[in-house]
Amino acid sequence: MFSINCKGKLINIEKTLVMGIINVTNDSFYEGSRLLTPAEALDQIKKMIDEGADIIDIGGQSTKPGSERLSAENELNRIIPVILQTIKDFPDTIISIDTYHSEVAIASMEAGASMINDISAGNKDEKMLQTVAYLKVPFICMHMQGTPENMQLQPSYEDVTKEVLDFFINKIDQCKRMGIHDIIIDPGFGFGKTISHNFQLLKNLEVFKLLNKPIMVGLSRKSTIYKTLGVTAEDALNGTTVLNTLALNNGASILRVHDVKEAKEAVKLYERYQRSGL
Repeated sequence: MFSINCKGKLINIEKTLVMGIINVTNDSFYEGSRLLTPAEALDQIKKMIDEGADIIDIGGQSTKPGSERLSAENELNRIIPVILQTIKDFPDTIISIDTYHSEVAIASMEAGASMINDISAGNKDEKMLQTVAYLKVPFICMHMQGTPENMQLQPSYEDVTKEVLDFFINKIDQCKRMGIHDIIIDPGFGFGKTISHNFQLLKNLEVFKLLNKPIMVGLSRKSTIYKTLGVTAEDALNGTTVLNTLALNNGASILRVHDVKEAKEAVKLYERYQRSGL
């Protein structure tokens, strides 16, 4: 069992948690997740909380392949009103902020968020790790080869599992030396990986238990699913549930999803299955 300290609120990860994705953007890869106004975002947050979301992950810019980068100022303009209203309406909600800007991380934590989710694991902003250490909040470190602009052009690994594992061994050591204690790892499905790489990582997910850190999996409606099935992101919910179930079986601690209800059901059924032989 893992525990993380979210600004004084201790979260015990006794069973797999579900993190709901809130994209306050107009260009996320999945059209159904694009929320253009704070009001739309709050409606979706309420729905996710009602469905049992354990964490709400709010982001102000798309990181899909080929997407353009936003300034920290533009990102803050999108997400701060959503954070403030969420805390007002749902004060017990654990809010994670999807950003690689240390400036955004600071302002978001001041507004009421209590976790940082950085797709670059602190590599894009040299001030991020010292910022997380100062804020004393959990830090989700994701592996990414390249940047969102170029990561899917020619992803290449000799051994994707070993290279991602080595990355996390070094990154966890770096975080600990900076004074970051609550570290969550995310293999970065779809971030500088081919479909084959993604399936290899999923199949070998248990290897990352060696790191003794919670493992977050973000496969929801991604191209690995819809391209394999020959459908679109809009039709990839069933495929998402299948791969999330495999992730549960292989050690996932957190599922990051667009569809909270279905993910919570998968967790509940998997737990019942696990207890069936006892």
